Amino acid sequence: MPFRFVHTADLHLDSPLRSLALRNEDLAGIVRGATRNALVRIVDLCIAESVDALLIAGDLYDGNQTSMNTALFLAGELRRLDEAGIRTFIIRGNHDAQSQVTRELTLPPSVHVFTGRGKPVLAKTLENGRAVHIHGMSFADPHAPESLLPHFQPPIADAINIGMLHTSLAGSAGHDPYAPCSVADLERHGYDYWALGHVHQRQVHGVRPCIVMSGMPQGRDINESGVKGVTLVTIDNDGEVTLEERAVGAAVFERVSIDLTGTAEWRGMLEVAGRQLGLIRKGLPEADLILRITLSGTTPLSWRLRRDFDLLQGELANIAAGLGRCWVEKIETLFANCGKHRGPIAADPIGELTALVETEVLSAFAYRADMRAVAEELLPHLPVELRHLLAGDEGMLDELVENAALSGSADVLSHLHGRSFVEGID
Repeated sequence: MPFRFVHTADLHLDSPLRSLALRNEDLAGIVRGATRNALVRIVDLCIAESVDALLIAGDLYDGNQTSMNTALFLAGELRRLDEAGIRTFIIRGNHDAQSQVTRELTLPPSVHVFTGRGKPVLAKTLENGRAVHIHGMSFADPHAPESLLPHFQPPIADAINIGMLHTSLAGSAGHDPYAPCSVADLERHGYDYWALGHVHQRQVHGVRPCIVMSGMPQGRDINESGVKGVTLVTIDNDGEVTLEERAVGAAVFERVSIDLTGTAEWRGMLEVAGRQLGLIRKGLPEADLILRITLSGTTPLSWRLRRDFDLLQGELANIAAGLGRCWVEKIETLFANCGKHRGPIAADPIGELTALVETEVLSAFAYRADMRAVAEELLPHLPVELRHLLAGDEGMLDELVENAALSGSADVLSHLHGRSFVEGID
């Protein structure tokens, strides 16, 4: 029989909601329980596939806010594996190191939590007599600026060697550096499989040896979008490795871009949006689907959609609800030349204000400088992953400021103008 295991990491059990837009009570409940549901599905998968082991490569918890209730839930799920004869191997990641309950919880005897010494554990002996050893290393501190690889023992001769490491590798956008090392370093170490954690996006970095960043099994907000899962691994008597990606996340965040170019009527906009949302729903029939919708293109509806944004929100929310287990988390508008009104400027105070804003204010150096100063003041107060996302360099910061100026002025002017430049609602 081969050695089969499920590789996962970064569950962040019971991590708090991070989206301010999740005001729907039912939706908030789904997202709040999603990380627990992911662990239940992982355990179900292990039992259904009769695997030998579950490998968790760090960040079971989400830092120092972890409660004993969270830890007891974890212990209960690991007990299910114990009763099924499935072993669990765990390393502590940077978030686990912050948890006060990490070391206090009594786990089932089939669970092995690696310390900081990297001592290998015999996991199984294959039919041909070849042993499978798992090497892992936890870190007690939430900061690990140096590589942990030198502390791992060399591969055991004539055996299959599996390493577990929580690492940012050579660096990843949106993730703090943690136990950095290169893929080449891991290849040279001589193990057959590296079970990595820390970076939330799954990626296979190598196949000989197999180096897998498992990614997280459940997204928690729109910045962790897409279907999430785990890796089912089979290693045969000859050491050949087979990988299968298995989806386990129950709630899926997705970004949806809807191009309204050429759409001039409100009803037509709803038809275009309905078709697009229907396609997304059809592609993910089993998931609780949480959408962030971006409306873009060149359309005479752009001002109307901004002015009547509350109506737009209600209309798209109703379309999503009709698809079943589908919610709209947020709607964004990104229309061509969204900051400029294309119709004739009316000979009234609002029309004059519109012309003044578009020709004098938005292009003024002092206004842009003030906007940039505000942005620079706010950025240090944001989580580091949002700073990378919004303003990774000076060019991105300038683009952020320009888009904010255009979008903000368009919103204000559309509400002040008091009339639409297209026909009324059908």
